[in-house]
Amino acid sequence: MPRLASRTEHVMPFYAVEMLKRSNALSAQGRDIISLGIGEPDFTAPPHVVETLTRAAKANLSGYTSPAGLAVLREAIALYYKEQFSAPVDPGRIIITSGASGALLLATMALVNPGDEVLMPDPSYPANQNFILCAGGVPRLVPCSAEQRFQLSAEHVRQNWGPATRGVLIASPSNPTGTTIAPKDLRALVAEVRARDGFIIMDEIYLGLYYGDAPHSALTIDDDIVIINSFSKYFHMTGWRLGWLIAPHDMIPAVEKLAASLAICAPTLAQHAALTCFEPDVMRVYENRRLSFKQRRDYLLPEFKRLGLAVPVEPDGAFYIYADIARFSNDSTEFCLRLLQEAGVAIVPGQDFGNAHASHTARISYANGLDRLHEAVSRLEGFLANFQDLSGSGARA
Repeated sequence: MPRLASRTEHVMPFYAVEMLKRSNALSAQGRDIISLGIGEPDFTAPPHVVETLTRAAKANLSGYTSPAGLAVLREAIALYYKEQFSAPVDPGRIIITSGASGALLLATMALVNPGDEVLMPDPSYPANQNFILCAGGVPRLVPCSAEQRFQLSAEHVRQNWGPATRGVLIASPSNPTGTTIAPKDLRALVAEVRARDGFIIMDEIYLGLYYGDAPHSALTIDDDIVIINSFSKYFHMTGWRLGWLIAPHDMIPAVEKLAASLAICAPTLAQHAALTCFEPDVMRVYENRRLSFKQRRDYLLPEFKRLGLAVPVEPDGAFYIYADIARFSNDSTEFCLRLLQEAGVAIVPGQDFGNAHASHTARISYANGLDRLHEAVSRLEGFLANFQDLSGSGARA
């Protein structure tokens, strides 16, 4: 066997995927498993989008596009950002990518040198660390508290920026917490990073799934922030592998050069189909679905409180609840495995998202229908009523 590159030893595991594998194995045995683990909408692409894909395929529109993607799609995304998120964007600053992962790959390869340190909040989405690692950088997770909405702050930047630090990678709304960064806090964070000549990569994958007032992109605060977004979450096209990157004009030639070699282009048929996402009738479908996610969140939050599952910060976006299980256990991995095995409910242990809160937290996804959420709460109630902590922590009062 050839000797593997050393980076493979440092890549972080993805426990949500491991939990999905266990869930699928139990389902294959005939068990009824309610999946509240994987971050995938239960909705799929609306029929109009699928019909556009079919027409594009029949019209033989499946050849390569330019590395930056279809010009008409870049224009549609620019208009979407202006109308929905109050952020006018030049389409020339948009690169269509193979999902948000493709956008993160291009951003980190363009900005991170070997040895560069990038600050991230703990908790945060685990795969983001791996893009930094594979670019030769060093992800540094900064413990963030509930009082800070589990988000990186200006004070964190002041306290943790070192000689090797080059930038920050943040998300609003966040996975796993579903929390956003308040505009005044983001403005202060941006000022601290800019004062150190650093870069800011902002993950806005869940920006469309926001439950407060009208959301605003981080670009309204600083037009040079590098934005990552995707058709996977709000547009419910996870397997279509389509996303985008918004970058400053000066970055675009380098990013296009990287894209030409690393991907050639994003999936062409998916690009043609995605144009339909922005049609008014289809946007109304997405808005109704967003309200469905809000309804699910609003059902679960009081139920969790009733069951004794603490939620330190109410999520105002995405489709996740970041729960504190300390009343029951200080071994979230054991807790989640037992919940799956004994009650048939899959959630993700805190260890997936960083060390700071790993032992006593779990992420619950409400990307599932209300009927299944009702059943999940019923199973949780029975599980918790009979739960005996075997971790030796003596956590339950």
